[in-house]
Amino acid sequence: MNVTKVKAPLPGPQGKILLEKWHRFEADVVGFQAPVVWDHARGCVVTDVDGNTYLDWTCGVLVTSVGHCHPHLVAAAQKATARLLNNYESANVERVAAAERLVKALPPHLDQCFFLSTGSDATEAAARLLKRKSGKFEILSFECGFHGRTLHAASMGGMAGPKRGYGPTVPGIIRAPFPNPYRDPYGWCDDGPEFKKYFAHLDHVVMANSTGSLGGVMVEPYQGAGGFIFPPPGWLKKLEEWLRQRGLLFALDEVQSSYGRTGKMWALEHENLKPDVIAIGKAIGCGVPVSAIAATSDLFSCLGKGELSSTLGGNPVASAAVCAVLDIYEREPLVENSAKMGVYMKSRLQEMAATCPYLGDVRGMGLVMGLEFVKDKQTKEPAPELIKPLIVDCANHGLLIGSVGMYGNVIRVAPPLVITRAEADESLAIMAGALTRLKL
Repeated sequence: MNVTKVKAPLPGPQGKILLEKWHRFEADVVGFQAPVVWDHARGCVVTDVDGNTYLDWTCGVLVTSVGHCHPHLVAAAQKATARLLNNYESANVERVAAAERLVKALPPHLDQCFFLSTGSDATEAAARLLKRKSGKFEILSFECGFHGRTLHAASMGGMAGPKRGYGPTVPGIIRAPFPNPYRDPYGWCDDGPEFKKYFAHLDHVVMANSTGSLGGVMVEPYQGAGGFIFPPPGWLKKLEEWLRQRGLLFALDEVQSSYGRTGKMWALEHENLKPDVIAIGKAIGCGVPVSAIAATSDLFSCLGKGELSSTLGGNPVASAAVCAVLDIYEREPLVENSAKMGVYMKSRLQEMAATCPYLGDVRGMGLVMGLEFVKDKQTKEPAPELIKPLIVDCANHGLLIGSVGMYGNVIRVAPPLVITRAEADESLAIMAGALTRLKL
């Protein structure tokens, strides 16, 4: 029995009223989404204000990994809210418990953490650690990368959107290409595991752009907002070797990739990476706003009292959520389900790509995949004009999807990690139908 039920076309009558009111009072500056006003959600199923039900491939932008409104998480947040809402930098019971739980869930070489509120907070804090510990001001990051919208985070990113029109960015950012197996005109992805051509070019980038003050590297395990670009296997490990040989610090942005999203609890586990600091967000609170950085105690030792602080970081409600989410991961096989369902869904999507003239690439691991749409599979010319119609068509048939990518031509596939085989099949059938209706 299908769980989706939509009275199309969208928006419904109540949704239409609320969308008009929303845009009258709040600036319409968010990205394009299906014309749906969410009312409530549970697991993978979203219900809008008109009673339509959808399966969700957005996960609140890779946030609600334990499923929407997991009862244990809701109860923990409600209980904490009734006791204490905020106490700034002071200790509270939940904060102490959350720090202990998070450190015990981390790779063992990362032995301390610090709580913040957003992913941008976390990547900015990681950058501060790199600079303070190294005593240098340059950071190497990558084209198509995304680390947030605050000034330093956007400066480290390699996408124009968060920076265009705002004037100079933070100085000291050296940006290198990120290897993209689907778009690889220079053959950087073909000569692993050493990747000699790529790292020769990286040496040239640093030589040509550094003032001699390069302190560290900031990189994502895969580039999410850039289009779900996954580097070739072994490249991240080779990058780690490259930076260690040069005495550089290593920051890994796991804001989007952690907590089982790639089929491992931490994406760094796929290649046994040992970064000095990782940025954590999104799934750490599964909808409750919280983020963190985790690092070695040696790295944290470069900071004195008061040098990292946050008005809402470590507040009792967010801290209770951190513990509740880890409870759920201990009790439910979410990471295993991500790996298993990811293999199944990717295989089905690749079958669709074989018959759809516009679906040029299906890539990913675990329950994070990108569907890249092109005008022609030979030329690989991006087809961003297909994306909005596809988002609306899928919603009209009961599937919520969103778009990403440097060219705006990639659909994200990132459902909650609780997705069942039946829900996967139903959502895949909706996508398959939408692809048959897709036309340039």
